[in-house]
Amino acid sequence: MTEEINTCVVPPGQFVWAVHQPCYQVANMRQHDFETRIGCTADGLPVSNHDNFPADDLTLKNAGHVYEIRNSFPFRGATFIAKHYADYFAKNPHKIALAPAPTLCFGEFARKWDPKVKNNPSRLGAIITDLPDTLKLALASNGTDPTELACIADSCAQFKRDPKSNQPISLVYKRNRHGRMRPIIKDKPLFEALANNYHLPDHYKNIMVLIPGVQGLSPIVGDWEDASGQSHIFEYLRQNSYIPWGHYAANMAHDAIRYHAQDLSTTDIKGMRHLYYQRTFIRLAEQLELPVPARRRRLSANQLEVLRLTIRKQITSTNSATLTNSATLWGWNYGFDLSPDNYRLHASHQQIHQQYALIPESAATKTKYNKYSTLNGNKRLPTFACGDLVTEFTDQFYSKTKHRFFECLVEALYTNRRVDGNPKGPQSLIVFEDQKIILFVPKAQTSQWELQLMPLAPIGNILEADQESRDALDYALLLAVKILTKLGARMITCIEFSKRFNSQNADQRLLYSFLPRLPQSPGAFSETQLRWINRHYPEDFASACKTALSRLDSAG
Repeated sequence: MTEEINTCVVPPGQFVWAVHQPCYQVANMRQHDFETRIGCTADGLPVSNHDNFPADDLTLKNAGHVYEIRNSFPFRGATFIAKHYADYFAKNPHKIALAPAPTLCFGEFARKWDPKVKNNPSRLGAIITDLPDTLKLALASNGTDPTELACIADSCAQFKRDPKSNQPISLVYKRNRHGRMRPIIKDKPLFEALANNYHLPDHYKNIMVLIPGVQGLSPIVGDWEDASGQSHIFEYLRQNSYIPWGHYAANMAHDAIRYHAQDLSTTDIKGMRHLYYQRTFIRLAEQLELPVPARRRRLSANQLEVLRLTIRKQITSTNSATLTNSATLWGWNYGFDLSPDNYRLHASHQQIHQQYALIPESAATKTKYNKYSTLNGNKRLPTFACGDLVTEFTDQFYSKTKHRFFECLVEALYTNRRVDGNPKGPQSLIVFEDQKIILFVPKAQTSQWELQLMPLAPIGNILEADQESRDALDYALLLAVKILTKLGARMITCIEFSKRFNSQNADQRLLYSFLPRLPQSPGAFSETQLRWINRHYPEDFASACKTALSRLDSAG
């Protein structure tokens, strides 16, 4: 059964995986030896490369066990776990963590070779300004001294300053060749690296990137603010978007600065997600010609729920209009980094933000004969949504097994056994659950630290999720990111897999995947072939996550 559908989940609800125990022979085809001394020991004894030149054929009787785990979803490939690495972490689960980012104060080094720097801030600023571009970019990305970062900011942009305090009060603007007002930025990569650095003084952050309008003309079409004023979020329309029909971004506002996940509150995440739900439901209501209860203010939780139920009733009725947009697109890039040679390593925006859009049902086609045309008269090409891949697979799974995939997946999570079969080690993949949701480590992780979140009920998209389910998802979504950052993750991508609003698939569940980017894991030919290399057993990572969760709870 597994060979036919290529998943680690089999009915009635179990995980299966393969074990490679390589044993093979290698014909020695080398003609010449190139033995030489390659060094010496501390005692002066020579070290040679003799062992690199075997005289005969090779027989490898135990080249190391490797576990191969097909992903739950075949379109995501398979994970390979090297036993000798994973056994080490099984014995040392506390090692499944990243060290905190080190402090970096350039002035401490400068004072060692130039004592005059100590009592002369302007001299230090001049030295920093004169650093080579690569070193300056490294300091802008990783520096932790606010004064030094301010010096770099002064060198890469032009500021208007207060004549008394000499503090910057705004950027200086000029018209570009299109007649639009743009800030004078001398070094854009340096500017961007600084703006994403948590340690840059807040007034610089506001002036450079956070005050509405500083980054361009994106209209603000929604906002959310709690009664205490501690949480404030803007909803921007990104009209000239890489998403061809435009998208929205829920950004923490300039008066609610959040650069770290640990600074995010449940109120913050509730506000961000409220804007996502609100925008989605309003756009669907407009397509279905349903009345929207308000303008120029946010909908209340009750109004949002009533609107959701009205839309669902309209979609499921026999007289419902055809939806122009039938799926959601939601994502969260947490964290930012830029290498000294100007390779962007993650994300694209300052402040914590989330992006979302609606995906159209279909699009016009283009052929060599016509600029835009249709196929077979009025036929249009369907658009891509990643959730469609889940729909296709779960349909196939049911067709071949007569079991619902997500029911099998949940059962497999509750009855999981360790990959290495060790009865004394952690057995569970579940990190957190309540009556509505389950947060877990997937059996086959496509990121070494991947987590997944889904509802326990057959809820396939946000339109099918009631208020309590949405609240539970929102809370667990924040919890997942906080757990991962507690372990040391600094760059995380979170994506949503959801079914289309007009899908008849009764099995598919809304699924969120959290994908940290780790050091020494850049992604290469293996990952391009959907072969994900891992160094720990998923059960041990789940245990590490639960330890991090307990530390979050103890910290309040």
